[in-house]
Amino acid sequence: MEDKEKEIKCEEHKENCDKKHCKEKCEKDNCHKKHNKEVEKLKKENQELNEKVLRISAEMQNMKRRYEEEISRIYRYEGESFIKKTLSVLDNFERAISMDDTNLEDEVSKFLSGFKLIYGELKKNLSDIGVEEIKCLNNPFNPEAMEAVLTEKVEGVESGLVIDVMLKGYKYNDKIIRPAMVKVSE
Repeated sequence: MEDKEKEIKCEEHKENCDKKHCKEKCEKDNCHKKHNKEVEKLKKENQELNEKVLRISAEMQNMKRRYEEEISRIYRYEGESFIKKTLSVLDNFERAISMDDTNLEDEVSKFLSGFKLIYGELKKNLSDIGVEEIKCLNNPFNPEAMEAVLTEKVEGVESGLVIDVMLKGYKYNDKIIRPAMVKVSE
């Protein structure tokens, strides 16, 4: 009878084998199938985790870049609020100095000569840290750097040119911190 059992074909392996051999082989094959499924599952999980790590790494690099840009911007324009307040002092010095006349012997002229020294030093210090006056007079109107307060039709002057500066405008490190208030020709 054992010989007959050897002759039985295994349905799974399609070969002649004894039951014991067939059973061991079937178990091995099932075990391999289970392991293969587990390996595939682990490979897929590994790939997903690698992709997640790459996304997180890219996000971290973007956050670092944005942080560095923000810090750079802060340092680049540090003191901007102080400079804006200082510009009004500069304007008042200019108004005071404009009162000077050609008589250099009177008391006002002597007093204003001290103002001129302070004004010159203040203007130099602002220039040293990157504050520049926006050049407007006789230039085309630039809405990014100027505010048109008045318009006037002037003979012989083409339309769109700045004909008077009411309040000077300033840039700080290429950023406009105060636009110029101007009169523009029509």
